[in-house]
Amino acid sequence: MSDTRRRVKVYTLNEDRQWDDRGTGHVSSTYVEELKGMSLLVRAESDGSLLLESKINPNTAYQKQQDTLIVWSEAENYDLALSFQEKAGCDEIWEKICQVQGKDPSVEVTQDLIDESEEERFEEMPETSHLIDLPTCELNKLEEIADLVTSVLSSPIRREKLALALENEGYIKKLLQLFQACENLENTEGLHHLYEIIRGILFLNKATLFEVMFSDECIMDVVGCLEYDPALAQPKRHREFLTKTAKFKEVIPITDSELRQKIHQTYRVQYIQDIILPTPSVFEENFLSTLTSFIFFNKVEIVSMLQEDEKFLSEVFAQLTDEATDDDKRRELVNFFKEFCAFSQTLQPQNRDAFFKTLAKLGILPALEIVMGMDDLQVRSAATDIFSYLVEFSPSMVREFVMQEAQQSDDDILLINVVIEQMICDTDPELGGAVQLMGLLRTLIDPENMLATTNKTEKSEFLNFFYNHCMHVLTAPLLTNTSEDKCEKDFFLKHYRYSWSFICTPSHSHSHSTPSSSISQDNIVGSNKNNTICPGALRFMRRIIGLKDEFYNRYITKGNLFEPVINALLDNGTRYNLLNSAVIELFEFIRVEDIKSLTAHIVENFYKALESIEYVQTFKGLKTKYEQEKDRQNQKLNSNRFRRDAKALEEDEEMWFNEDEEEEGKAVVAPVEKSKPEDDFPDNYEKFMETKKAKESEDKENLPKRTSPGGFKFTFSHSASAANGTNSKSVVAQTPPATSNGSSSKTTNLPTSVTATKGSLVGLVDYPDDEEEDEEEETSPRKRPRLGS
Repeated sequence: MSDTRRRVKVYTLNEDRQWDDRGTGHVSSTYVEELKGMSLLVRAESDGSLLLESKINPNTAYQKQQDTLIVWSEAENYDLALSFQEKAGCDEIWEKICQVQGKDPSVEVTQDLIDESEEERFEEMPETSHLIDLPTCELNKLEEIADLVTSVLSSPIRREKLALALENEGYIKKLLQLFQACENLENTEGLHHLYEIIRGILFLNKATLFEVMFSDECIMDVVGCLEYDPALAQPKRHREFLTKTAKFKEVIPITDSELRQKIHQTYRVQYIQDIILPTPSVFEENFLSTLTSFIFFNKVEIVSMLQEDEKFLSEVFAQLTDEATDDDKRRELVNFFKEFCAFSQTLQPQNRDAFFKTLAKLGILPALEIVMGMDDLQVRSAATDIFSYLVEFSPSMVREFVMQEAQQSDDDILLINVVIEQMICDTDPELGGAVQLMGLLRTLIDPENMLATTNKTEKSEFLNFFYNHCMHVLTAPLLTNTSEDKCEKDFFLKHYRYSWSFICTPSHSHSHSTPSSSISQDNIVGSNKNNTICPGALRFMRRIIGLKDEFYNRYITKGNLFEPVINALLDNGTRYNLLNSAVIELFEFIRVEDIKSLTAHIVENFYKALESIEYVQTFKGLKTKYEQEKDRQNQKLNSNRFRRDAKALEEDEEMWFNEDEEEEGKAVVAPVEKSKPEDDFPDNYEKFMETKKAKESEDKENLPKRTSPGGFKFTFSHSASAANGTNSKSVVAQTPPATSNGSSSKTTNLPTSVTATKGSLVGLVDYPDDEEEDEEEETSPRKRPRLGS
């Protein structure tokens, strides 16, 4: 549907009295059979789905607000609103609603808002059917008017009648004329009455009255009336603040007069709600709900109008990033964007997404990179607030930008490094800015909110980027505080390892050499009893290991980062202190949690140095865990070989049988081209079975012995014939002779696939008589040591 007159947004009021956007579509009024009546239907412009289906109930109170809004309640605490793109469309639907309810379309509300008990009470009072009679608008009647306005606030029906009377008679403008007269005459009593009157009219909670009161013609006089609170000894100076102190600055000239007027109005109404009006009591908290809605819809409209004006936003970005822009102008531009982003928080998720995507397309992140590095504290603070909006909206968008930026820029000027430097160099004693930036950095490097797709894994890509390009900036203060000399920038691994080396190595040594990447098991460094211990680094390592993340574990093992920890433990000797307990607890955690990669690394590289420590069973326990895991892996390997080689053995058996039969000139299966009587089948089958049984008997006697990594040599000392004292080599006589082409019989060599079937049962043990056979068979290579050695 292309008719923009009927284009609307559907809103519902949530529990926090804020409007939630349910979507954009086109509205129509039609008869719905299921609902048995005329209804309002809104279908989404994106896919045509039904956003709203609401029967026009004859007793429902519909309100028309600000020319483009229709608001009503369908149930208790369930308010709905339609926001029209054009006034003409709102008028058309309003006429349909009034037609169903039999009302004049000129009214702004179709029903009285009363509860049942009050409705019954007023049905018994016929005199209340007409509008409230207002006193004449004169100075001597101000007290009477104030009493009337105050008295109706407790009654919904009387509030409604008073609102209609005020609207129909143009009463508000007359009251504001009296205000000017009282102020000129310095009539304090009259001014106090006008305060009560205007405050009471605001509490009537009527959008039609707000439109009059907040117009350019009336709003400053309304603010003036609210300055004269009878509870104050002296009147406030709100008008002076709004006209002189609060200056409206157009960072880029706004040519749209309607937009400019809307910005002025919204600021002033927000000021009335937040500053001028007192905090409402429990009984008054719902009196200003329409005022909140008025501000909300104004902000939505302002953001939408600015967002659609790409020429305006492009000019703002151009000046923000232009080196020729002076500091004052840049400060105004940044503050504008801060307010712009704050306004966007009133938008619903889908609108807010479109808003931030527009900013990203125009280059908000490169602009922030420039302004966050400026010396002006106010500019940096505003830029940080904008950056927080962007990170909250989409951490992935920020990560993608900084990774692309790294391909074109040095590490020093990367946006994320600028953020880290600002966090480190915060001059605020309370560290307010640093805490804010620390939270943003934590969000950016949090793996839990990183995306994983079929094409890439954001977690691995961004964390690798962060370690290589940003970690040296983040850890620089830690390294500087633990070394007499400033550390030279390098990649993550070097500095990550450096942080552990400070546990036990004298601090002055770091300026001359880098800790070695390996450690000797026979000569552990650690004889210096005066080493500088850095328990901050040990706690950090314990925290990293506690994550049980193999990504970090690989870095720890690759950099040999346990070396300084073990050095510290050995240097500590037999002293029972906090360092000893902390290190033991670290290794005990690895044992209890069975972190296999770290267990293997510790046992394989450091166990000789640690096996003498017997006052705890931690290290022996690590060795036990290591050996158990190694046994499990060997059993798993052998099991896999057995399953794989059993099938290969059957194939070899069949091939061996066929080859032997061919050598003897006897075919088991007749050639295809010759016809063979079916009677010959039993004879062939018997020959097949006899040969197969002979082969199976031979296989049972001939057990393989490993002779080289790729083959086996048969040993006969384990066979049944050897046990009976017979010559074990007599078995060879049962095998077919060598063929004419020089191939040897199958008793000499078998494929390596036999290993799992036979060797796994006997090959782990060596016998003395095996050596005698090795001497007799000169061609056989020397036997490998048994696996248990």
